[in-house]
Amino acid sequence: MTLQAPAFSPRKAWTIAFLLAFMMLVNFLDKVVIGLVAVPMTQELGLSPTEFGLIGGALHWFFAISAVIGGFLANRRPTRTLLLGMGLFWSLIQLPMLFASSLWMIVACRVLLGIGEGPASPVATHALYKWFPNDRRSLPVALLHSGSAMGLLVAGAMIPWISLNYGWRVNFAVLAAIGAVWCVLWLRFGREGSLDSLRAGQLMPDTERLPYRRLLSDGSVLGNYICHFAANWSLALTLTWVPSYLEIGLGIDPLKTGHIFVMFVVVTTPLSLFMAWLSQRLMRSGYSSRVARGAFVSLCLIASGLLSASLMLTELSVATRIACLTLSGGLALVMYSVGPAMLGEFTPSSQRGGILAIGNAVASLAGLSAPVITGMLVQGAGAAHPLGYAQGFLVCGGVLVVAGLIGLVSMNPQRSRERLGSQEVASAACSRA
Repeated sequence: MTLQAPAFSPRKAWTIAFLLAFMMLVNFLDKVVIGLVAVPMTQELGLSPTEFGLIGGALHWFFAISAVIGGFLANRRPTRTLLLGMGLFWSLIQLPMLFASSLWMIVACRVLLGIGEGPASPVATHALYKWFPNDRRSLPVALLHSGSAMGLLVAGAMIPWISLNYGWRVNFAVLAAIGAVWCVLWLRFGREGSLDSLRAGQLMPDTERLPYRRLLSDGSVLGNYICHFAANWSLALTLTWVPSYLEIGLGIDPLKTGHIFVMFVVVTTPLSLFMAWLSQRLMRSGYSSRVARGAFVSLCLIASGLLSASLMLTELSVATRIACLTLSGGLALVMYSVGPAMLGEFTPSSQRGGILAIGNAVASLAGLSAPVITGMLVQGAGAAHPLGYAQGFLVCGGVLVVAGLIGLVSMNPQRSRERLGSQEVASAACSRA
């Protein structure tokens, strides 16, 4: 059976793609700001490291739940309206931070921001799918996520400078203004796509469904979720505590801390993209998915964990520590690109969104836990002592290594296809992954 699709309009589609990349830039500016204002904020408000860790994790309290709800709403409501509403909410929720003076007021703002930002990535991706046909989606989705990286770059350069010259609270007014600019642009140029998921002449996608209990008990799915959890632990630790570690733990001045954070993003983003390309290259060279994807990403996590744990070594120089942090973060990010591809090999397309959403929910638990546990370790060692930070990186390293070892044993997409007994559907899913 074939399906005729509306004509593809490149100019309009790429306009939407760039606007959504800008939206993800705003999204990550909002995420990372707390880590970059950690020192002046904790000094002014007298926050302990544990309290700051609570603030850092608050964004993730309801993040996964809102992401799943937003994904289901996007199936029933125009994405243009949902995205505009989210953008307006992000901007407005920044404003109370201009006068927030208590721990729980800041926590409430971050919890609400997490609820608003949870659906951003799945809804934006869904919006892109309405503009780009199935065989032209890789590049616009890559552009979408490059907006996140650009957000980290802009944050590292802008936020420390604003804090130093105008005070840390002014950052939130600037973020509200940037978000408002995006809303105006989206209101003017944002449109709802009408392109079907298939181009003319393509076969209809599979409609076979499998019981979720079979999918969720599969070793590749469970291993994938555990590895996703570990990668998110590393990311949450980076966004929340690395700027503070550079400034307090290593004694680097605030402006240079921002520059190093920019360098961190400049290196880790291409590194993760290169490793994802290398995994795909192995697949095309004839290696099995178990090797090219499952073992590959597991070894990346193990290497990332060892580099993170090495920060416990007292004889390392500052430059070596920064290099270990950078390489560790870049290797952990490989999971975000290779992990979904593994799940796509054997999950029916009609259930893929649900399986990925559950994985995001599991991973968000790491975003909730990592900042708080690290904060407790930092406070236990003394807020100005680098040992507490090093212990936090050691815990992160342990999580990554254990997850990588589990992944080596459990992630085997070929075995999963056979176990789930859906070879025809799995083959089609594999070709689209």
